[in-house]
Amino acid sequence: MRLRVAGAVMLAAAAYYVYLPLPSGVSEPWKLMLLDSLFRSFMQASDIAHALGFCHRVHLLNRVVSWVEVVEARSSVTVHVTDSTLGGVPTRVFQPKEGRKLKRGVIYFHGGGWALASGKMRSYDLLCRKMSEDLDAVIMSVDYRLAPDAVFPDQYHDALAASRAFLSTEVLQRYSIDPERVCVSGDSAGGNLAAAAAQEFGSDESLEVKFKVQALIYPVLQALDFYTPSYQQNQAVPILYRPYMARFWLQYLGADAALEPLLLANNHSSLDQPAIGAVTRSRLNWTALLPAERRKHYQPVVREKGSPSVVSTVPGLTDVRASPLLAEQGVLGKTPKAYVMTCEFDVLRDDGLMYARRLQDAGVDVTSDHYDDGFHGCMVFANLPLMSSVGRRSMDGFIRWLDRNL
Repeated sequence: MRLRVAGAVMLAAAAYYVYLPLPSGVSEPWKLMLLDSLFRSFMQASDIAHALGFCHRVHLLNRVVSWVEVVEARSSVTVHVTDSTLGGVPTRVFQPKEGRKLKRGVIYFHGGGWALASGKMRSYDLLCRKMSEDLDAVIMSVDYRLAPDAVFPDQYHDALAASRAFLSTEVLQRYSIDPERVCVSGDSAGGNLAAAAAQEFGSDESLEVKFKVQALIYPVLQALDFYTPSYQQNQAVPILYRPYMARFWLQYLGADAALEPLLLANNHSSLDQPAIGAVTRSRLNWTALLPAERRKHYQPVVREKGSPSVVSTVPGLTDVRASPLLAEQGVLGKTPKAYVMTCEFDVLRDDGLMYARRLQDAGVDVTSDHYDDGFHGCMVFANLPLMSSVGRRSMDGFIRWLDRNL
């Protein structure tokens, strides 16, 4: 009897920890709850280890992720897989064994808040294998340096170095890649790096080969407004909670973690901040850039007075290389045809939607692919054991767009 009672109590405690009220429209909520409970457990354990001085929280998280997810480079019947370098940056290469003589080419940057994950993770390995098979394409998945050991602009420089090498005649010829059919892509923080690379190389007139398309998967594109409608609506929706995103930004920019409350209050972008002018504010003015169905009833949070010293202390907050949404219209207009995926239940939804709108206003051909039941990170959960319906649909939609446009 006591064992039964103890078991019931433990089961109830586990259910209490796993259960989380979620919006009614989110895809397969119980799977998301389970995923979130695992992620929260790892985050809390890493916070405890960090507080006790055992190791940095990010180092522990990456050790756990590597132990669970990282897989060897194993070739299959259809795809040859090797670990190599691209512009001096570690890269996993996926090459179709059959198909056309000249292949399409995609350089891909993984997500993880510029601090976590790897292109060698099982989820990214499976994604790139499927892309290689379905598109008859050479996929290069880049392992750029990670925070806290590397901070901005290190990750950005790695993305540029790998992209420049990818577009070089030597690499294109070595892997039989068609120079007219090359793409830069990435998800979340990787989408940020992909957008930044597309801007840099779109404006570089010295390049003989340029990207034909850019494909951005729920990208993070700005750090000045943590009160967009999607940040307000989804602040407590897993797996990317609003405070997590502020923490990732501060780690990426090499800033003091104690600034997190200021970012979450929008104190860093107050009107008394001399480094943020009207033109910059217009580039992330969601009241003008978002359609009414996304703005809903939410109101902007703009502080009259805040903490004007934050931007001078952390200049990366307004650096367009870190925040591609802040780019000039002329720079955006030189970037290639774009695909921008967004998810309704994602704090970063409006970053992507505003970027798509600004690209369109600059004359770029844009496909905005929105998933009404999607959540942040859903596309990398397109396979077992936590395969989600929206994950599979979003992956298929992404690859289908590449097949039609690359």
